[in-house]
Amino acid sequence: MAKSSSNPVVELNGQEFWPLSGKPYFDVILTKSHVKPIYQLGIPAKLEPVLPSGSIHTVLTFGAKSWEMTYNGEKRHKQFDRKSWGAFVDENNLKAGDGLVFELKECNSTQIGFRVQILRGDIPDELLEKANCEAEKPIFIQ
Repeated sequence: MAKSSSNPVVELNGQEFWPLSGKPYFDVILTKSHVKPIYQLGIPAKLEPVLPSGSIHTVLTFGAKSWEMTYNGEKRHKQFDRKSWGAFVDENNLKAGDGLVFELKECNSTQIGFRVQILRGDIPDELLEKANCEAEKPIFIQ
């Protein structure tokens, strides 16, 4: 784990994590409907007052890479377009059980930008070894 006092970003297992800045955000634990084959991610109602209505160019940034997509704010259920969201899911090898935090970085009538943190839902190998991979033995994390 690497961290410097001037930079609040923490690196762990090749992933970067940082404290939220106080800007609007939402989080989600991915389910089957968020990933293959449906690729559907709705935006929570708590962000609706902040986001523009209509189809807006949107950029998701994770690490050093960005993905362009469309935020469909004119629909009853606000969401990202499925094709581009699917590309984000596939390129980041996201699975049901992974957690994502979307922090709003830019928002105006022509573009929305979110910085994304990915929290993998995989159980670390060290814990699986202790559990001997038996379903009858729950894993307790203290």
